[in-house]
Amino acid sequence: MRFAHRHLLGIEHLSQSDITAILDLAEKYVDMNRQSTKHSDVLSGLTQINMFFENSTRTQASFELAGKRLGADVMNMAMQASSIKKGETLIDTAMTLNAMHPDLLVVRHPHSGAVDLLAQKVNCAVLNAGDGKHEHPTQALLDALTIRRAKGRLHRLNIAICGDVAHSRVARSNLILLGKMENRIRLIGPPTLVPSQFAEFGAGVYDDMNEGLKDVDVVMMLRLQKERMDGGFIPSEREYYHRYGLDAAKLAQAKPDAIVMHPGPMNRGVEIDGTLADDINRSVIQEQVEMGVAVRMAAMELLARNLREAA
Repeated sequence: MRFAHRHLLGIEHLSQSDITAILDLAEKYVDMNRQSTKHSDVLSGLTQINMFFENSTRTQASFELAGKRLGADVMNMAMQASSIKKGETLIDTAMTLNAMHPDLLVVRHPHSGAVDLLAQKVNCAVLNAGDGKHEHPTQALLDALTIRRAKGRLHRLNIAICGDVAHSRVARSNLILLGKMENRIRLIGPPTLVPSQFAEFGAGVYDDMNEGLKDVDVVMMLRLQKERMDGGFIPSEREYYHRYGLDAAKLAQAKPDAIVMHPGPMNRGVEIDGTLADDINRSVIQEQVEMGVAVRMAAMELLARNLREAA
């Protein structure tokens, strides 16, 4: 199982075989994580530092759990209270980290490109846990694993990505990954949240939910990212839910066995009906959380192998 990359910064530079290698290894970790003993020593002796410049619950907890289950020494740096607040630059932070000799660095940052800049300045493997509106590669990979397990394949599916595409790094990473795997993608939302340039990814763009969801296999809802909005992107949350929130009536346009996804955290009654989100026959939202730990374990193992080979 070959993965010829030093870092995992985005989906853009991954091949189909790279994606498949991560997903196939993650399948083994799904099985391991369901056992009473959930521990491996593949990262034994290695140090993992988690640096989250943005608040995160799911992703940070998932990376921390993944590292510990693989036997790494895991340290979380509280970046909100760090030297960055005192004026230290990202380059200074990189120099400080280098002096600590970490092996794996997991970074979330509010600015697009910041994680890539850090990766150029440190001597360890870097995993992008989300940078601005750019990419969130492990989220796209865990979504891909969830789809593959639910549908039995990850190609030639009709997949709708709905909501705040404009501000979503999750949407961008999924667009790239699902496109590489030969799926047909539709983007659904108001024109303010689905800019026309996203059609360049080869996706169909719809501003009518019922039309966009016609006969799709997968419905991927997105969170309204109010923290990244600096204007009137939607008239009101009530109106948004009426037109673009997923409920049973709109889902009826999709295939009868279509699955419902959401990267979380969910705004129930805004992006998705709460009853639908909890419907075990349609929703795979909890499976996405489970797949997240396995995918991050797989990504870190593959990067660690390269570190050891290069040593």
